[in-house]
Amino acid sequence: MDYLDIQGPCALKGTVKVSSSKNASLPILAATLLYPGKCRFTNLPELSDINFFIQILQSLGATCEEGTVDASSIESYQADYDLVRKMRASVLVLGPLLSRFKQARVSLPGGCAIGSRPVDIHLSGMEKLGANIKIEAGYIEASCEKLVGAKIVLPFPSVGATENLMMAAAYAEGETIIDNAAREPEIEDLANFMTKLGFSVEGAGTSTIVIKGRSVEEMSSIEVTHEIIGDRIEAATYIIGALITNSTARVEGFKSVHLDIVLDTLKSMGAQLLIEEDAVEVRPSGQLSGTRVETAPYPGFPTDAQAQLMALMGVCKGDSQISEHIFENRFMHVPELARMGYDIKVDGRVAYIKGESSLKAAPVMCTDLRASAALVLAAMAAEGTSQINRIYHLDRGYAKLADKLKSLNVNIERVKQ
Repeated sequence: MDYLDIQGPCALKGTVKVSSSKNASLPILAATLLYPGKCRFTNLPELSDINFFIQILQSLGATCEEGTVDASSIESYQADYDLVRKMRASVLVLGPLLSRFKQARVSLPGGCAIGSRPVDIHLSGMEKLGANIKIEAGYIEASCEKLVGAKIVLPFPSVGATENLMMAAAYAEGETIIDNAAREPEIEDLANFMTKLGFSVEGAGTSTIVIKGRSVEEMSSIEVTHEIIGDRIEAATYIIGALITNSTARVEGFKSVHLDIVLDTLKSMGAQLLIEEDAVEVRPSGQLSGTRVETAPYPGFPTDAQAQLMALMGVCKGDSQISEHIFENRFMHVPELARMGYDIKVDGRVAYIKGESSLKAAPVMCTDLRASAALVLAAMAAEGTSQINRIYHLDRGYAKLADKLKSLNVNIERVKQ
């Protein structure tokens, strides 16, 4: 199993371009199942999660070659356990399969163990559209004679449920309204892609999304090309990496407006940031000040950047506090950070971080995707060589991480075993 060796402390310099967003790519790949033609992507990220999802599409009968997906000849409506168990987002094939083919059988999904993320919101929404749902032998079985548009009010703005229901409504008769919808930029990108396919999706990016259904017979099969948005969480990780090492770096390839709350938080801590439309330049900022943060659905502070910010807080002046309101088990990185010298106390969903920690290298173990990024950042600021183990978690969401950090002058090696 590969691991990373990182020798710190590092002094970053240079420019890095983030890859396209994993969290946008996965639902968009699922949406190709709606289209009886070819969809070409100019910038799919090189990630294990993307490879897994493509395998799922291929298992259903889609042709996937060199960034092009052709779902015109789907042969199966079942997504098997052996593939779906590898990541949570696999359940996103349920909506498009049900919408286009009126049937789907999808294994209950797996993914990072950061807390319960039930799919009941997805399923109750599909039932309101007219689907018959049952769970049997670990599989979600969905079927219908037809789907009919409805008003669906989500109990909370679930990203996955919003995406799945947008796709389920694509071929429903009439109009579907999703209230209390998630507002993430990745939702907007999915809507933009669905619009290119020929669907009517309005309101993405707001709390009310309206989908006007159409019939399969109306669809064209002209090749569609789409460029996926840049990964805002990857960008946040590199920006925080420059701050934790008091360095200079330029991060490009994403919309800075998608990181407004993160950038505002960092500036309130004293970060010197030059913010452009598609880039952020970090300048040496000295020792930053601690702060308090609460994670929240977009446009609130993203839970996916919480662990990275915690790593930074540990070297700030004064104490900090993070309240995690999205997932109940997302502080698994705390014991590993403690091995490197952090002083963090956890009380339920609140973490209290002592500032000005003296960081020393240590062997640490990744527990989930974003926790892994926090360990990498801490290692960049610590004295000595840290070994980061179980980095397959990182491979799920950070394309060519070691190469990109090397380009920023980080002393990092990926060691194969």
